[in-house]
Amino acid sequence: MTLDLTDAERLAHLDLDQLRQLVGLVEHDATTDPFPVTGWDALVWDVGNATQSAHFFMSAYGMDLVAYSGPETGNRDHKAYVVASGAVRFVLRGGVAPDSPVMDHHRLHGDGVVDVALEVPDVDACVRQAREQGATILQEAHDVTDEHGTVRMAAIAAYGDTRHSLVDRSRYSGPYLPGFVARSSTMRRDPDATPVFQALDHVVGNVELGRMDEWVDFYRRVMGFTNMAEFVGDDIATEYSALMSKVVASGNHRVKFPLNEPAIAKKKSQIDEYLEFYRGPGVQHLALATADILQTVDRLRDAGIEFLDTPDSYYTDPALRERIGEVRVPIEELQRRGILVDRDEDGYLLQIFTKPIGDRPTVFFELIERHGSLGFGKGNFQALFEAIEREQARRGNF
Repeated sequence: MTLDLTDAERLAHLDLDQLRQLVGLVEHDATTDPFPVTGWDALVWDVGNATQSAHFFMSAYGMDLVAYSGPETGNRDHKAYVVASGAVRFVLRGGVAPDSPVMDHHRLHGDGVVDVALEVPDVDACVRQAREQGATILQEAHDVTDEHGTVRMAAIAAYGDTRHSLVDRSRYSGPYLPGFVARSSTMRRDPDATPVFQALDHVVGNVELGRMDEWVDFYRRVMGFTNMAEFVGDDIATEYSALMSKVVASGNHRVKFPLNEPAIAKKKSQIDEYLEFYRGPGVQHLALATADILQTVDRLRDAGIEFLDTPDSYYTDPALRERIGEVRVPIEELQRRGILVDRDEDGYLLQIFTKPIGDRPTVFFELIERHGSLGFGKGNFQALFEAIEREQARRGNF
């Protein structure tokens, strides 16, 4: 069966061959799915100041402003800015009314992702499947309409206060959703510059100790996702801290959800720190796919984005050199930027991680460039988590 492009992918002028490299897209017959998912629709954030957050993502991450909702459009509760880069769409919401639920979410969690919205071909079928499997339906299937057409929507509950909106926009041509108007920025752009990142690779969720398998089962049972990877024991452990992780994915591998829980260790893990400061389970990081990670890292550093440091010993380790073999750039170029590299039986990947993007040590970004590998950088776990531990120690949370 032919794979479909999502609305965001079509707007970004991506094709299936590009997506196979960017995010490891695979062929899949969606007619066999009880809960077919076409792909990502949007990541909806509740933030302390949406106006400033939108400017940050535009100026630092090179995203473009495409739509807006707020008091000027009749939305008295909050402002919402839709920004995009390639096929990645963020909706940044900041409360206007003092009693806004957006403000309530932000007071508890800080800046964070409240909704991982998914594009689906049949909202009603997904809701039926979710209900039959015992999922909590937060919003029944319904239509929202304006002069640009109709969007069919619903929402189900996930871990913590996170939700999945289910969106069918096949009958809609507007800039985002009814209630939003098209909006652009006066920020000057190089018209020949490529997007800083082109697609969303995966979204990582942190859950409490002992609940990872429960949520893995949720995605398998409710949404028909399959197990893609499992990391336990010494896979993700240092001398001081540890965690466990399992990855579930939609049939076409466009939507991938690694799920982490803390493990018992000598000191507080990054998952423990997240759960403490986020005040519960939630989205820990977003992996952004790029076709040129070197250029992306250079542009982001020039814009003031900070990345986790990687010690020089990582790049001079003979075992690493032997394991990764030849990659598309000299290892010295990766070392200069702090980019990690990993290889598996399918190919290799390049990746790097930002420091937390807000005041709380919670949400951060991963940048990833895939060359055949369908993995998540297992060979880099120890180096990565030692880098995170150094940052935790500086914050006094280790």
